Amino acid sequence: MSLKEVALISGAVGILGIGIGYFLRWLVLLAKKGSMELTIKQTLLEAKASAQKILEEAKKNSEQIVRDAKEEEKNRLFEAKKTEERLIKKDELLDKRQADIDKEVENLKLKVSEIKDIRSKVEEIQIKSQEEMERISKLSEIEAKEQLFSVIEKKYEDDFVARMQKLERDGIERLDKKAKDILAVSIQRLASSTASEMMTTTVPISSDDIKGKIIGKEGRNIRAFERSAGVEVIIDDAPGTITISSFDPIRRQVAKMALENLILDGRIQPAKIEEMVEKARQEVNKIIKEKGDQAVYETGVLNLDSRIVAILGRLHFRTSYGQNVLQHSIEMSHIAGMLAQELGADVAIAKAGALLHDIGKAVDHEVAGTHVEIGKRILEKFGADPRIIKAMQSHHNEYPYETIESVIVQTADAISGGRPGARRDSVENYLKRLGELEAIANSFDGVEKSYAIQAGREIRVFVVPEKITDLEAKKMAQDIARRIEQDLKYPGEIKVNVIRETRVTEYAK
Repeated sequence: MSLKEVALISGAVGILGIGIGYFLRWLVLLAKKGSMELTIKQTLLEAKASAQKILEEAKKNSEQIVRDAKEEEKNRLFEAKKTEERLIKKDELLDKRQADIDKEVENLKLKVSEIKDIRSKVEEIQIKSQEEMERISKLSEIEAKEQLFSVIEKKYEDDFVARMQKLERDGIERLDKKAKDILAVSIQRLASSTASEMMTTTVPISSDDIKGKIIGKEGRNIRAFERSAGVEVIIDDAPGTITISSFDPIRRQVAKMALENLILDGRIQPAKIEEMVEKARQEVNKIIKEKGDQAVYETGVLNLDSRIVAILGRLHFRTSYGQNVLQHSIEMSHIAGMLAQELGADVAIAKAGALLHDIGKAVDHEVAGTHVEIGKRILEKFGADPRIIKAMQSHHNEYPYETIESVIVQTADAISGGRPGARRDSVENYLKRLGELEAIANSFDGVEKSYAIQAGREIRVFVVPEKITDLEAKKMAQDIARRIEQDLKYPGEIKVNVIRETRVTEYAK
């Protein structure tokens, strides 16, 4: 076999192999196509079955909803019918009552007319009798009365004097008994708590590990917190609690809210502390407004200027001899209303005067003068009723009693403050001394703020660094200490701590 023939045979075999390969590939493609069509058909059948099932369930649900709606409509129609029947019966009853009332009115008109006729006849008879008596006696009614009284007075002069003295004694005793009865009834009708305010607030913590975060590195966090809030933070071995101490209840509340928010946030560092303290102050201002609104609605003293109500709310965080001033004022307002009702005085004016009698105490540490004078100026400035001002200004006898309501307010103040356990003199004197400590420090030029802490054994004074140098700060501490020695009486010693801190802030834009 020649080379050419071999080449031809090889080419034929190759062509045949290629043809067989294409044929086999075509068979495989046909098999795959059939399998895919089968899968698609199966999927379509399942989708149709699922859709059919969903439609059947939807149809059942819709039928149930329709049945429920028809049942509900039926019940509503039944209730509406019953209500309509009741209204028809009420209308019939009202018509019957109106007819009876009209009949009674007609009868009353007839009786009034008859009484008028009888009265006119009696008056004519009395006039004729009097004229006849005057004609017989030749004396007028006034002359006869004067002669009769003159004769009786001369004859029974001693008896009259004794009788008048007895009536006077009996009258005083009756009035005294009546006054005691009125006070006793008023006190008995109002029963309120006599719990006194405390000087500390505790904040619960979930773990004692938080105490370390609050203290911070080398006490940095706790110092920043005490400076921002103006309180003393006591962290001791007592498990699960941190104590906040301050004589000012507003500071304690601000510090409590700020500390709770810091613990929840978890990021305790000086910048965050200042942010939380400022946020807490805003929250306390909201509470003050709410407490003022609550007080006026509870006592029914409405139509007050909103600014007066806002100042009144600050008394929620003010105490007098350990007694909460806002609660004391609300209690006084109720007592004054009862007394005014018993005595026939103006109830609204008495209640308003009692509620606002101590409003000056809300700002007495910021404005010079007694709380009565300050309160009077506040009410005059914001347009309060002059009768309310007269009622509140006499409760400490600084002004004369001009109205019966002013006497009622003073009496209500004595009742509320004089109840057993209501007040504590020692606490008030203690708070007054702490307030005087801060007032002395704040009187120096360059002082930004000051806080009395450690139960009055230390005062921290923060100065403006741009106004006071380090040397002047040292001299200021000595001057404040000397002023305290001269002006105050106190046991032990008081530490004066003047703090000058420089802080520079810039912003990258």
